[in-house]
Amino acid sequence: QFTTRVVSCRAAELRPEGGGEPVRGFQVVLEDTILFPEGGGQPDDRGFIGDVPVLRVTRRGPEAVHFVPAALEPGAEVLLSLDWERRFDHMQQHSGQHLISAIAEQMFGFKTTSWELGRQRSVIELDTPLVTAEQVTALEKSVNEKIRDRVPVTVRELAAGDPEIETVRSRGLPDDHVGPVRVVDIKGIDSNLCCGTHVSNLSDLQVIKLLGMEKGKKNKTNLVFLAGNRVLKSIEQSHNTEKALTSLLKNGPGEHVEAVRRLQSSVKLLQKNNLNLLRDIAVLIARDFKSKPAPRQLFVLHRKEGDSEFMNIIANEIGTEETLLFLTVGDEKEAGLFLLAGPVEAVENLGPRVAELLGGKGAGKRGRFQGKAAKMSRRGEVQALLQEFISRQNPEA
Repeated sequence: QFTTRVVSCRAAELRPEGGGEPVRGFQVVLEDTILFPEGGGQPDDRGFIGDVPVLRVTRRGPEAVHFVPAALEPGAEVLLSLDWERRFDHMQQHSGQHLISAIAEQMFGFKTTSWELGRQRSVIELDTPLVTAEQVTALEKSVNEKIRDRVPVTVRELAAGDPEIETVRSRGLPDDHVGPVRVVDIKGIDSNLCCGTHVSNLSDLQVIKLLGMEKGKKNKTNLVFLAGNRVLKSIEQSHNTEKALTSLLKNGPGEHVEAVRRLQSSVKLLQKNNLNLLRDIAVLIARDFKSKPAPRQLFVLHRKEGDSEFMNIIANEIGTEETLLFLTVGDEKEAGLFLLAGPVEAVENLGPRVAELLGGKGAGKRGRFQGKAAKMSRRGEVQALLQEFISRQNPEA
């Protein structure tokens, strides 16, 4: 916590990170702050100004701008509270990135070109087209040795024109940077220009797990990692998954993969047999319709189990030169698939209207119009529309 004063407060809007409608609120500038504004690859802090939640903290030149949902009085003394769990997580991931980047460059010459502190995992972009599994293993072993060595992490400030800045690892300063330059030192390992928050000793990282490599952009490689409490949470999640699979598969963790492979093979065989049965049923339905002594101009069928192929087989077997077919598959109370087949002119006229009634979308050609339906419960309205169309075309039908 930290006591400070409100300097300014003005109405503003905040666009949510996940998209959606802007949130109305206020941008507040304080005399000083303990909440980190987003920057340098690190997300911003969260917390409270009094009892008002801080929803976002951004940087505007030398100022930290706090977005809050309620107005605060300029000049008022306020108590600023920090969400420590979020801050400490960011500290672990950011210090972990510094350590991994420094050791990767020392061991293999891989320079870091950017990084991202994500909500679930973090990613370091390395300036190399290839990192081998053996290099990942060696890198992980080395960074965890440094953690066990309890190496101190310190922060110092240099004047903007200090020549020592040239000796410090950096990706450059922001164009609007003002004031002294901040350097984060991992003793004997790394010196790095950085505005972010860090642990004071590598032992606070607990452990680092390198999850592997992903192909990056422009001949670069992305190294995915977890640090500190995120490793513990990942282990807990994996253990819970393992217990659930053990209960479902009725065997030990070492046999899970083979058991899933057997299940996949069984499911594929069942799906194949099911498709064959559906095809046979489709043929029988069509033949039964054609065997009726008096041909009907409209054929309507709904089946919960089925697919597009099932409907098209029925249409092929019955023939659509004279008969108008309206076929649907899926749950009657939910979404599904539909097929309208028949004389070309009739289908071209009715297809879009059928799709509209079913709350879906579709397309068609050569006497067939098919697509997805969101409102299968309106099948009766479609049938009435088709019957009315046939009656107008042939009043005696």
